[in-house]
Parts: sequence; C-alpha cells; structure tokens
Amino acid sequence: MGFSKLKIPKICEYCGKPFEAKTVVTRFCSSYCVNKSGKERRRKAEEEKRKQTILELSATKIAEVQTRPYISVTEATVLFGISKNTVHRLIKAGKIPAHNFGERLTRVSRKHLEAIFTAVELPKEPKDKPIKLQYDNKECYTINEVSEKFGVSPSTVSKVIRRNSIPKRQVGKYVYVPKELIDSVFLKR
Repeated sequence: MGFSKLKIPKICEYCGKPFEAKTVVTRFCSSYCVNKSGKERRRKAEEEKRKQTILELSATKIAEVQTRPYISVTEATVLFGISKNTVHRLIKAGKIPAHNFGERLTRVSRKHLEAIFTAVELPKEPKDKPIKLQYDNKECYTINEVSEKFGVSPSTVSKVIRRNSIPKRQVGKYVYVPKELIDSVFLKR
C-alpha cells in the first residue's frame, strides 16, 4: 500500500483539536481518541439499555400497584410522587386509613390517597388579564412624584401599587403609574 501525500485539515471528534488527516474518512487525531470515543459510545449504549429496562420494570410495577386497593408506603411515594414522611404524617393525622401488619408492612388505602392527591387542572388563561398601561407619560406620575405629592415614602407607594394592582410601566430608571388611579387610591385615605 502506498503512502498518501494528502494533508486534509480536520478537527478531532473526541478531543476537538485540529489535525491533518491523510484520508478523507479519518475522524480522530490519534488511536487514543479512537479508543476513548469507542468506550464512551459503549458506556452510553449500556446506560441507555439499563434505563430502558428500569423503565419497563417500573411500568409493569406501577400498573400492578394501580389495581390494588391497599399499597405500601414506598409504593405510595412512587405512585404519587410524595415523600414517606408525608404519608406517615397523613396516617398519624388520620386523614388516610392505614393498617400495620408488622414492621415495614404498613398498607394505606390507594383510594383515599387518590382523593387527596388528585390532579388539579389549572385554568389555561388567567381570569383577570393584566391591564396594559395605555397612558401617555403626561397622564402619569413617577414613584417619587407620588411620594412628594402625598407625603409618603417611595416604598409605601410601591406597596400601595402592588396591593391595589395598579398598572405600571418602567421607562429607563423611572416607573410610571396613571395619575387618575393613584389619585383615587390616595384621596380615599
């Protein structure tokens, strides 16, 4: 076999260092990088296979647990995503019925746990949409102007704005709030 005079600039796929390849299909700069890349690829494949087997075992176990009326504390933690302490606290408070058949043989009612930990559906859109500030800067006060006009501190003004859900807009370092809303809130006092 003849010696190639080609020198193709490439970057090693493992270490990322530039090198000159003698063939078009060369991917690594040295045999060290080839070996390390192969080991890493095999390790990732084994880990993926291990995760898949754990997932398959867990799926069958969860399906089996969902059919039984009473489950262990450990199974309850897996099924509902809660801690063992939470389950024990609920048992002690009498919120879920449990039967103790011996050491580490506590069984709890799956039906009662499902009633407590049902999925709460969140509304897709908030009921009260925030009011966007459509006021001109001439129709607004800054926080400092409000505090000077009504003789209160800027932190008090900020608290009142938050408490009354008054819309605000920040432009640069100034926060603008509508005059009519601020006047109506502070004149009530």
